[in-house]
Amino acid sequence: MPVCGKGHVSAADDYCDVCGDLLEGAPRAEFTMVERGAVVIADPPGAGTAPPPAQEEPAPEECPDCGTPRSGRFCENCGYDFATGTAQAPEEPGPEPGPPAARWSAVITADREYYASVIAQEGPDSASLEFPPYCPERRVPLAGEQIRIGRRSGSRRSVPEIDLGGPPEDPGVSHLHAVLLARPDGGWLLVDPGSTNGTTVNGAADPVAVNTPVPLGDGDRVHVGAWTTITLSLEEGPP
Repeated sequence: MPVCGKGHVSAADDYCDVCGDLLEGAPRAEFTMVERGAVVIADPPGAGTAPPPAQEEPAPEECPDCGTPRSGRFCENCGYDFATGTAQAPEEPGPEPGPPAARWSAVITADREYYASVIAQEGPDSASLEFPPYCPERRVPLAGEQIRIGRRSGSRRSVPEIDLGGPPEDPGVSHLHAVLLARPDGGWLLVDPGSTNGTTVNGAADPVAVNTPVPLGDGDRVHVGAWTTITLSLEEGPP
């Protein structure tokens, strides 16, 4: 018969029936549960069964183009679309920045020196011409292929881009006095289509020939009417 560690002889072979100690070699219960006052020895769930073999995780899908592990629909490295199986189209290079656009304008002033030269010619109307006491400087942007210089006409329903109809109105300016035509190289051509009093350039005494283009550039001065001078101005860079 088995003997417990305290020397008791037990009729049972698991627990000493004298002191209750676990006998040597007896199986040890993992836990106990109480059911309606009775003590029941039970093995834990799954006791005596081998654990299931560990399953290997599948290798992450890689981009077929660059080999980068997939983290979404599109490859983070090259943009490959896993859903459609197509690669991202390469970006087209944008146009190279060109030189800054040139901005032309016309500065319109009442020119006393030009007025004096008109009076000195002693024309038929020179005695009635008076230089305006107040005529602020104006700046008109030059945009487009054609810029008309003249005075607005209500009957003709015409308003030129450079309107010298005042106030103060320059009486020597025709309704269509001259025209500026844009040149491919960025400059301008001056054409007098046949104004009444003619058009001069840069203080010249003689007017330009009718319907004959005259090239103009930055700083050139166009004289029309009794006192008006129009100076072309070129500005580089953004506005």
